[in-house]
Amino acid sequence: MAHQSLYRIHRPATFADVVGQEQVTKPLEEAAKSKKIGHAYLFAGSRGLGKTSVARIFANAIGCGENDLYEIDAASNNSVDDIRTLAEGVYTLPFASPYKVYILDEVHMLSKGAWNAFLKTLEEPPAHAVFILATTELEKVPETVQSRCQVFEFKKPTRAVLAKMTTAVAKKEGYALASDAAELIAMLAEGSYRDALSVLQKVFSGTEGKSLSREMVEAATGAPRREQVHVLVAALAIGERGKALAAIEQAAKADVDMKLFLELVLEALRATLLIRYAPDLRASFADELGADEFSVLEKLAKEKGITHATMLAFLNAAERIRYAPIPALPLELAVLELFPVSQ
Repeated sequence: MAHQSLYRIHRPATFADVVGQEQVTKPLEEAAKSKKIGHAYLFAGSRGLGKTSVARIFANAIGCGENDLYEIDAASNNSVDDIRTLAEGVYTLPFASPYKVYILDEVHMLSKGAWNAFLKTLEEPPAHAVFILATTELEKVPETVQSRCQVFEFKKPTRAVLAKMTTAVAKKEGYALASDAAELIAMLAEGSYRDALSVLQKVFSGTEGKSLSREMVEAATGAPRREQVHVLVAALAIGERGKALAAIEQAAKADVDMKLFLELVLEALRATLLIRYAPDLRASFADELGADEFSVLEKLAKEKGITHATMLAFLNAAERIRYAPIPALPLELAVLELFPVSQ
């Protein structure tokens, strides 16, 4: 029997379980309690934010049972005929619930003809029908449809929220996740609850023991090692152009994700500057970074090579890296801009 994914095991079951989407859950919870139920809702936001989970929770809150809940993948059921079949079924009464709830995922994938067919149903739905449309691309949903729905936009969680959630799930699963390991998982998740738990599951599968360090997360996920980042930042701190270029070359040869490597470098540069110029933040940074990382960056902060110009050069590299034919090139250019070769 296949193991169930962490995301399914720890999927929120009530509004209270949903993390970081109060702007969505509070109005929906109030609507369910007051029985002021709309006939159409539109949930928008990037993948892995819990749109379909919240849709199920809302359906349950308004008394919709399993037999009256219909989940449709609009990406693969996007034709006029598919929508006409749906529309025909809408008018039959629910089996045992006050409402029939239709959750249409990836609804922006409907064809133009399907939208036109669906619009008629949205305009004059039976009293027992509730539609919840979910999309990752709100701009592709026709204005005529949006205007007939209550639109709720899901926000990407902060890294702090993701790290806290990941740590809590790890604890429920019997693991102790180090704070810096949780931070790395949150970074790898790129603003997705689902991706954070997928990374955590990968770490569980790729490690032994119940205490999970950042090094274990790096090894299990192939993320750049901290030491690789430190070599580059240390070279920048002492103004060693050659060593900085060699550090980038070594990272590239190690086949790390250069975009993620650059993101980690930017975080280290930012922390170094703030340790130097914002003494009031030292205590919070010590907690956030961990003793070992804070000690390394504190030493680098005493060097004068890292300035706002360093940060700006690597921020420019971050803008370029997405389109760079050679991923290491934007980082190398940043170094050469900071330490130009004399004529």
